[in-house]
Amino acid sequence: MSTTIEAPRSPYARAPRKRGVNWEKWGWIYMRVSGVVLVVLIFGHLFVNLWLGEGVSALNFAFVAGKLTNPFWMTWDVLMLWLALIHGGNGMRTLVNDYATKPLIRGILKWAIFASVAVLIILGTLVVFTFDPCPAGQPADLLPSFCSAL
Repeated sequence: MSTTIEAPRSPYARAPRKRGVNWEKWGWIYMRVSGVVLVVLIFGHLFVNLWLGEGVSALNFAFVAGKLTNPFWMTWDVLMLWLALIHGGNGMRTLVNDYATKPLIRGILKWAIFASVAVLIILGTLVVFTFDPCPAGQPADLLPSFCSAL
């Protein structure tokens, strides 16, 4: 006796692709790999910022400025930013594919997700790499105390 299982319901039907890159497979793999790497990056970030040294009371402008002058922490923060934003954007894309039934709305939502992720990645990367806690030509009373020696 054989039982036939019906095809799963889908909000829209697409013809299966015969050749080319399987973007859904690579998106699925990216979510798993980036999730594991993000766990390490986030817990490392929390460990250094909250548990080492003086704890949360030490978090101030000088602490952040000191971290953002170190190339290791700049790379760490940018990697965390990029992975988190792309991971979240890919998750939102999956939700849109699952629940948006009209092709036009689905396309608009996916482009909006892509645009917002791209803008946030560009702005976040610019902030990390162009951050200057002691800008030249500013009045000394407006600068942090650690800039007075410069």
